[in-house]
Amino acid sequence: MKVKLLAHTPGPEKLVAAAAKNCYSSTDVDSVLEGLTEEKTASFVNMLAEIGHESPVEHVSFTFAIEGVSRSLLAQITRHRMASFSVQSQRYVREHGFEYVVPPEIDKIPAAREQFIRAMEDDQRTYEALTAALMEGYVKELLAQGVPEKQARSKAEKHAIEDARYVLPNACTTRIVMTANARSLRNFFRLRCCSRAQWEIRALAEEMYKLVYAVAPTLFGHSGPACVDGVCTEGKMSCGRAAEVRAHYQALRKAAQE
Repeated sequence: MKVKLLAHTPGPEKLVAAAAKNCYSSTDVDSVLEGLTEEKTASFVNMLAEIGHESPVEHVSFTFAIEGVSRSLLAQITRHRMASFSVQSQRYVREHGFEYVVPPEIDKIPAAREQFIRAMEDDQRTYEALTAALMEGYVKELLAQGVPEKQARSKAEKHAIEDARYVLPNACTTRIVMTANARSLRNFFRLRCCSRAQWEIRALAEEMYKLVYAVAPTLFGHSGPACVDGVCTEGKMSCGRAAEVRAHYQALRKAAQE
């Protein structure tokens, strides 16, 4: 897995503070950014967190490049509808020797790992054989329609991989560019940094959290799973390790600023 912060709103915490200032003072638009020192900016941002006023936080956004994650993760992350996603297409990109994610629980058991890798290799062979069979059929159809051979083969390949991709596994890796505003990210971290989230999306959420915390530590100072700065919201499904999780996030925040 590789995660990179491509871009973000410049001065995100000051902009959030300006939006909050607009809500709580008679300041006009010409002076909404004036007087926002580092201390006053932090005060505004912390006040918003304390009173639960979230709309000013929506004015800043962060864009990530993500690679080496599975299509299984893709199905989970795109459920967060308050974000924008651009995903590597399996319709237009042929999966020659596709890479895949091996779940840790499978990886640690030799027999399970062997069986999993064998399944991936079988899927690759099936994908290639199916692509070839589809291409052969499509090329014949296009040639019969009078399409020049070079053009026919190019069109046939695109058509073939469009349908052959149906045999590719959830483990197959993909690349994503994702943009979300800070409010959506804080909700994402609350849900996906929790120990109840699946391991892969939890690992991704932590990497994303470290990147945004390094840029805006006050804005994301209360972020993470619910138990980090409050009580666990998972009820009887709680992992019961709130103290351990809090210590982990204290260490993570410290490392993000080093």
